[in-house]
Amino acid sequence: MTANAKTGLILSGGGARAAYQVGVLRAIASLLKEAGWPAHQNPFPIICGTSAGAINATALACSAENFGLGLRRLERVWAGMEAHQIYRADSLAMMRSGARWISILSLGWMLRRWMKTPPSSLLNNDPLAELLTKMLDFTGLDASLASGSLQALAITASSYTTGMHLTFYQTLAEIEPWVRSQRLSQRDFISVQHLLASSAIPFIFPSIPLNWNGDMEYCGDGSMRQLAPISPAIHLGAEKILIIGAGRMSETRRDMPEVISYPSIAQIAGHAMSSIFLDSLAVDIERVTRINRTLSMLPDEYKQQTELRPIKILVISPSQRVDEIATRHIHSLPKPIRVMLGGIGATEARGSALASYLLFESSFTIELMGLGYADTIRMKDEVLAFFGDGRVH
Repeated sequence: MTANAKTGLILSGGGARAAYQVGVLRAIASLLKEAGWPAHQNPFPIICGTSAGAINATALACSAENFGLGLRRLERVWAGMEAHQIYRADSLAMMRSGARWISILSLGWMLRRWMKTPPSSLLNNDPLAELLTKMLDFTGLDASLASGSLQALAITASSYTTGMHLTFYQTLAEIEPWVRSQRLSQRDFISVQHLLASSAIPFIFPSIPLNWNGDMEYCGDGSMRQLAPISPAIHLGAEKILIIGAGRMSETRRDMPEVISYPSIAQIAGHAMSSIFLDSLAVDIERVTRINRTLSMLPDEYKQQTELRPIKILVISPSQRVDEIATRHIHSLPKPIRVMLGGIGATEARGSALASYLLFESSFTIELMGLGYADTIRMKDEVLAFFGDGRVH
């Protein structure tokens, strides 16, 4: 067993912003290779993901026996990303889902009575299901667990049916499910359905039914009501955790515009998205840091009387505002999507945060991967100190 046997990786949500995570991981792989790590060695025995981060997490877990190869495959997917691989972006699809959904909101019960199958979301993400089926080899996940290259994979979702936050985890070790306030866990075999549920951004993508203790519950994006994003990795045994965000963990106050106008729908929605994807993670990082500080001040005899233990944490998140980067790439979206987003103000600078979650286009994802790589290289000393000498000898 290596010194990094209890190292966890947490990949947060953020739609297309999750491309940033791949750039960070590529830089980490490069730094560890320079430090003498074998290219195939998986540095993260415990991998946890939420929303789009759940997709990246599962891709890494499925290839944990050859981390370098799996990472290159994941990078190719994000580098060649196009919106139509994630959701139906043609005019006909927009008429079938988006326009009808907006009409339901506008005219309410009158239209709903006449529609046999009202649209369940703004966009149809059937293409994502097809992409995941082709992209992921779950036999590789089983093999990685069997060989010890991976200890655990955890995916989170949020149940619309019960209002609970659900964590599904796959591991060979006998780890008892944990129960916390509004947070439940279940040992399961991770599948495409779990990933579709975890990444189902509210209103935008349809909810997905998942089996929970024999009952079907409709689930959506795992970032919703995620009160403790770090906890799954800790419950699965992690003693140090690398967290890769998809947005800046601390935002400086924006300059006040010369003319203050009423916020657009997109601006409000983007603000809500940031609350879903970023705020709970930042709060949980502060909580773990505070616990670590408290434990460091306790005498050893008191430390032995508590179940709390110090958790080493390294956080890597974008050094630039992702919504500002998105503004430069909105033109690359398919025209029907641009028209729809333009109608609610998402193509304007102040509403670009919403667009950034749907910008599954290579021009945007490649720039984000480049930013992730550069941010991590600048943190070289912290990264190498975090991993230490965990090489396979």
